[in-house]
Amino acid sequence: MKRSTVIIGVLAFALITVLVYWGVWALSKKSEEPVAIAPETVADYVHAVLDANRTVYTTHVVAKMHEKGIVEAAEGWKAENALPLPAQFLIETGRVIAQRGKGIKYRLVSLWPIYVWNLPTTDFEKRGLEEVVKNPEKAFYGFVRSGQQRFFQAVYADRAIADNCVQCHNAHPNSPRRDFKLNDVMGAIVITIPIGRS
Repeated sequence: MKRSTVIIGVLAFALITVLVYWGVWALSKKSEEPVAIAPETVADYVHAVLDANRTVYTTHVVAKMHEKGIVEAAEGWKAENALPLPAQFLIETGRVIAQRGKGIKYRLVSLWPIYVWNLPTTDFEKRGLEEVVKNPEKAFYGFVRSGQQRFFQAVYADRAIADNCVQCHNAHPNSPRRDFKLNDVMGAIVITIPIGRS
């Protein structure tokens, strides 16, 4: 092998090594810079995870256990040997995340709740519910205040994804509405993200 070929090969290797190290260094410096993510995007990410978890729980746990006769989901699941209903599963996980103290919260609300504590508690939630009932494919977003604290809120349509959801709501003695069908909007998931003080 010619000496000039070896020198060119060594120089090329050295140049590639320097470029790789420079690229890694540049990327590491870039990653130290804060990245701004729109609150709508953050809420959409959170909702995507909640929706996926609830869908899997409803279709692959509750429905499967019911079909196999292993265990039922029941409203009184804490006192009985039962699974929580899908709505209760979401409510319970919302309580756990709220207790972790990160500031993010989510809850179920409805214009036709079985229990009054699931009514909208603010004008924003009521307006958001009304909007997602009319247009379920589009989330309702906005900024709200509570004292000095600012929050971003997002309201997402909550649909009846299984026959059990429809049957439970239509048959429940507290239900103010008894004509739900599969895929109807039964309420909404409200996600609240702290933004900061003002």
